[in-house]
Formats: sequence, structure tokens, C-alpha cells
Amino acid sequence: MSKDPRKPQSFAVDEPKAVDAEPRMRRPGAFDAGVMLTPDELDPFLGTTETPPLPPAPRRRGLPLLQIFLGALGTLLSVAFGLWLDGLITSLFVRADWLGYAAIAITALGVLALLGMVCREWIGMRRLSAIQALRSEAEAAAKDRKPGPARAVIDKLVKLSATMPETAAGRAAIARTEGEIIDAEGLLSLAEIELLGPTDRKVRLLILNASKRVSVVTAVSPRALVDLGYVLFESARLVRTIAEAYGTRPGRLGMFRLFRGVIAHLAVTGSIAAGDSLVQQILGHGLASKLSARLGEGVVNGLMTARIGIAAMDLLRPLPFKALRRPGIGDFLGDIASGNG
Repeated sequence: MSKDPRKPQSFAVDEPKAVDAEPRMRRPGAFDAGVMLTPDELDPFLGTTETPPLPPAPRRRGLPLLQIFLGALGTLLSVAFGLWLDGLITSLFVRADWLGYAAIAITALGVLALLGMVCREWIGMRRLSAIQALRSEAEAAAKDRKPGPARAVIDKLVKLSATMPETAAGRAAIARTEGEIIDAEGLLSLAEIELLGPTDRKVRLLILNASKRVSVVTAVSPRALVDLGYVLFESARLVRTIAEAYGTRPGRLGMFRLFRGVIAHLAVTGSIAAGDSLVQQILGHGLASKLSARLGEGVVNGLMTARIGIAAMDLLRPLPFKALRRPGIGDFLGDIASGNG
């Protein structure tokens, strides 16, 4: 037999303290005034933020020696030309008075011609700038809900196309619908269709004819130098005719600026490279295998001319392509290839 069981008793049990999962934060204390705290964004050991980029190195500014040299050389040449002209007129007066007066009249005529050339070039540059400004105004007016800016753009476009006979019907249609359309986008679309539609068809025909001429001439020419010269000549003439078709008559400096813009546009949007692989890619393997090398080069040169014409069309058109479709290389490929066939 076991002993008697012990009577139940009560005991006081202390509950265990909960252990914090995270370490307790230290209470803020006082620091010495001389201690500097590093912000978190500048602490290299945290790695939470990227290191701020170093400031660019300052450019070394020196004397513009090239500009000084060109300015001094131009001044010396101008002075030398003036002294030579003064000596020439003086010697002519010594020989006979009428020779001196004739030299003065010829000099004055030359100075007037130079001033006329400068004025013509300045006017041509202003016209190019006006086209670019009108294009920017049209893009801004298309985003505005009010019809006022769009009507101002249309008025300028009507004045620009006033001398174009192919836009007479379009100007009359816009005059008939004045006040009926209050939407800015609708107004610009109507102006693009009525005023620029006939001009676009004319420009497409110019591009097609120039491309055909280039393709035929370069296909039959015996020298690559002749090909290059004719392509440059035809491209420059094409850019000028496109500018005149859209109401702009650039001068020589304006043509240089415009041609530079066309080349830059081609560099941005991509251009066509010459080569047999390109001919096969564009015309198809079956057709390219049947074409001769010279015929393929003529087609590629024609397509390059068409590409230059399209780039000039993008730069010289007063309104961007929205209501009308922008022409592409495929629109001229069939006609150029059939023209060489």
C-alpha cells in the first residue's frame, strides 16, 4: 500500500516576460555640439541610394584662335581690295576722265548687285523660316480646342497658296465653308485636303519623274563619277522644284540650308544603301536575279532620289500629314522598275 497522497496546495507562478522580436530602440540622448551626423542619403554603408553623379568637368575656355585668324584675314583682304580698287580708279582718271567715271559707275553697279543678292538671300531664308513656323503653329493649333488658332493658320496658308493655280478650287471651298466648322482639327483637315492635296499630287509627279530620269541615266552611264554627279544635280533640282511647289523660293544659301536639312532628315529616319542585297530585298529574289547589275544600280539610285524627294516634302510641307497619307518608297517602286524595264 502507498502512502497517503499529499493534499493539493496553491503556488504562485510568475508569467514569463515576453521577449521582443526586434531589439529595442535606444532612447534619444544628448550629443555634444561638435558631433556631426551623416544623413542616410550620404552614408556610403547603407547603400539605399545611388551615388550622386560627379559634376561635369569645366570646359577650358581659350581664345577663339580660328575666328580671330579668319576675321583678321578677311579684314586684310577687304582693305587690300579697297586699295587696289582705289588705285585702279585713280590710274584711270590719270589716263582719261571718262575712264575714271566709267570705273566708278561699274563699281556702283557691282555694289548694287551685291546688295540685291544679299536681300534676295535674306528673303529666301525668311520664307523657309516662315514655313517652319507655320508648321509649328499648325501642330499647336491641332491640340487646342478653340478654332481661333486654327483659323489663323488657315488664313496664312491661303495667303501662301494664293499664287498657285491648282489651289483655286480649294480656296473657294474653304471660303464657302467659313463659319460652318468650329472644330480646330476639322478646320486643319479641310485645309490640308483642299489646299495641299493638289500640291501633294504635283510634288509626287515631280519626284516620280526625277526618279525615273536618275534610274535611266545611271543605268546606261559608263562611269560611277557620272552617276554621282547626275544624282546630286537631279536631287538639288528636285528639292528646289518641291520648294517652289509649296510656295517657297529659296536662294543659294537657302538651298544649302535646305539640302543640309534633307540630309539630316535622311540620317534620322534612315536611308537606302546601295548594293545587290538591297536590290534583292526590295525587288524580290526572283526578279533581282533576272536583272543586270547596271539595271539594279539604276533602280536603287532612282529609289534614293525618291527618298530625298520625300524627305524634302516632309520639311517643306506647311502642314504635317494627318488627313492625307504620307507617300512612301513603295508608291514609286513599281513605276521606277517598269520605267527601266
